[in-house]
Amino acid sequence: MKRDKKHSSYLRLLKVISVLLIIVACQEKEEVYKDILWYEQPATQWMEALPVGNGRLGAMVFGNPNHERIQLNEDSMWPGGPDWGDSKGNKKDLEELRQLLKDRDAHKVDELIVERFSYKSVLRSHQTMGDLFIDFLKDREVENYTRTLNLNNAVSTVNYTSGGNNYSQKVFASGADDVLIVELNTDAKEGMSFSVALSRPEDKGNKTVTISNPSNDEIIMEGMVTQYGGKKMDEPFPIDYGVKFETRLKTKSSSGSIKADQGKLVLAGVKKVTLILSCKTSFYHEDYKASNIAVLKKASKKSFSELLKNHIKDYQKYFDRVELSLGGKELDTIPTDKRLQRIKDGEDDPDLAAKLFQFGRYLLISSSRPGTNPANLQGIWNEHIEAPWNADYHLNINLQMNYWPAEVTNLSEMHLPLFDFSNRLLERGKTTAKEQYGIERGAVMHHATDLWVPAWMRAAKPYWGSWIHGGGWLGQHYWEHYNYTKDEEFLKNQVYPYLKSIAEFYAEWLVWDENTQKWVSTPETSPENSYFAKDGKPAAISYGAAMGHQIIAEVFDNTLEAAKILNIEDDFTKEVRAKRKKLFPGVVVSGEGRILEWNEAYGEPEKGHRHMSHLYALHPGNTIIESNTEAFKAAKRTIDYRLQHGGAGTGWSRAWMINLNARLLDAKSAQENIKKFMEISVADNLFDEHPPFQIDGNFGYTAGVAELLMQSHEPFIRILPALPKNWGAGNVKGLKARGNVEVDIEWKEGKLVKVGLLVKNEGVYKIKYGSLMSDVKLPKNEKIWLDKSLSVVK
Repeated sequence: MKRDKKHSSYLRLLKVISVLLIIVACQEKEEVYKDILWYEQPATQWMEALPVGNGRLGAMVFGNPNHERIQLNEDSMWPGGPDWGDSKGNKKDLEELRQLLKDRDAHKVDELIVERFSYKSVLRSHQTMGDLFIDFLKDREVENYTRTLNLNNAVSTVNYTSGGNNYSQKVFASGADDVLIVELNTDAKEGMSFSVALSRPEDKGNKTVTISNPSNDEIIMEGMVTQYGGKKMDEPFPIDYGVKFETRLKTKSSSGSIKADQGKLVLAGVKKVTLILSCKTSFYHEDYKASNIAVLKKASKKSFSELLKNHIKDYQKYFDRVELSLGGKELDTIPTDKRLQRIKDGEDDPDLAAKLFQFGRYLLISSSRPGTNPANLQGIWNEHIEAPWNADYHLNINLQMNYWPAEVTNLSEMHLPLFDFSNRLLERGKTTAKEQYGIERGAVMHHATDLWVPAWMRAAKPYWGSWIHGGGWLGQHYWEHYNYTKDEEFLKNQVYPYLKSIAEFYAEWLVWDENTQKWVSTPETSPENSYFAKDGKPAAISYGAAMGHQIIAEVFDNTLEAAKILNIEDDFTKEVRAKRKKLFPGVVVSGEGRILEWNEAYGEPEKGHRHMSHLYALHPGNTIIESNTEAFKAAKRTIDYRLQHGGAGTGWSRAWMINLNARLLDAKSAQENIKKFMEISVADNLFDEHPPFQIDGNFGYTAGVAELLMQSHEPFIRILPALPKNWGAGNVKGLKARGNVEVDIEWKEGKLVKVGLLVKNEGVYKIKYGSLMSDVKLPKNEKIWLDKSLSVVK
């Protein structure tokens, strides 16, 4: 992209005008859509490309005007199958480990737990669908280039001029029509000439893809996902085993010519062309090819404008529920990557913080829709055959963090794929509980799983894979979905059955400790952390850990509360109530005034560890609250200690810290961690970098911003509990509080101006702002406004 230096100021002005025109063009019905990411250059690497998605089907758009790459994804592109073993180990092995822990031989337990229970090398990765390439037959000099992602309508756009003519590209993934759409347009008299091709990397050298032209305007790419990260497992398993797929691309143009050429399409003299891409897999459809043909045929009958209209309407019914303004809109004339660099250089940009909040909501809508798989470690956006950490589902925070913003940012429907997935996982977990531990009741899930929902242990080291509380943590999401929606059918049909199964496992798993006269969970780990054993060497497995006991207590409490609402009282609820009463406490304050991470006060090899597992009860749990003064202060000291030793780190860990700061009502620390998150953990396309890319940090950040503005985990709704000082004036509309309460807030100079409340169930609700507390009677489906004194505005 060559440019004359003396015209740089002029070109810069044209680019700014171009972006402003895009913003103006997005005004509809007096609503000004403000959330646009924009850039002055194409992406040169994947972490600069812009994501689009419809929950199942996704793409990363590079925006190269001469050699465009649109990297493609589908959420069920996995190797393997559902009938791949369930467990190793048995009850006798478990009892041996427990005895060794009583004898304080932790190192032997670390060794044996992997040897006896774990499939050490089972690795399967989510895989890329491949790439769509659009190559112009002749490289052109390009000017006035802009690349945008409009979060308000989920369309990625490229605009530029070449040879005095205008060109544009629009890309979106339609949930309404279940296809990926690319439109190329020009006003050049001679039109455009380019080729279109599909390709996919090979699975470790095994030929798995065929590409053909069924007609002069179509391409088919089909094959099977056949590898699992190139690793061998402990037992023989067929290599040619995985999800089958078919990707179809059809072109439509009213001008120029289109012809097939050995699996490619060659277009000449076209002025406006629409590419429609569909992909179906054997995971979702027995006859996936027939389904793919039907979807593509239906979409192809519609015009581009109709497809776009359907897409925007479908997307905005979710996205438009929440708006956030923190001021600073004047910086919209600066490209997004340069705004991010300004922050790294020490400048402030609250508006970019607001955009990053909405970007998280955009990503959740785009990677998790009703009927799809849940968002994985990379959402749905993955360019690899063998992805970092397999782009799978880690249950010791990462999958759960993906869904922290679902309820509070008014996207409850996006939560549903997690429950569909967890219900499948629960059934596998019942088998694992019986076969691996000899526990006849309930279900267990370990720290990681994949599309086929294995629940068994898989770890090369004990520090992470031997953790047993994935299912317990997922149970919190069922309970919270009910708390936010008050959907009693969901409570009856999904929440209670799930929680009961997890509680049944825990009730049988716990062992009675004669010394403390308490029920203890053992063997335990504190995710990915270690402690100094009696010989001064690091160990992972312990006789009890804070997080495990906190999760078990939460599962028991929520199970009993659900049973109470459903009028269930039986031998099971009596057993749970009795064991909850005698459960070893998950929140224990040490002599140094911090929360213990294990049952004893051990030294730590890594004092600044990235996991804050022992603060689960603060967030995402709700046991440590302001009224629990001792634990509340101890939680703050625990965080201070971690940070003094380099804690929080990057990505999801920093995002978790923002949420913990919010729960501690610590606006100053939250502001510092938001700044640090944006300085070191956000790529130019606003993806979270752990590094490498993990999407959980994006979702955790969005949830954290919501927690700073409104909280409802206590017996009241807190307004502006931890407002950062640099967010002096602003407003938010449409946040959700527990109890199915929709909350709008406006503030100036750091002080509340007014709060709007809309409820689906009339009643009296407690509202708290600072030291003020008010009981407000709210009618059904009528917004009520309160002023800064929490008095109803007449």
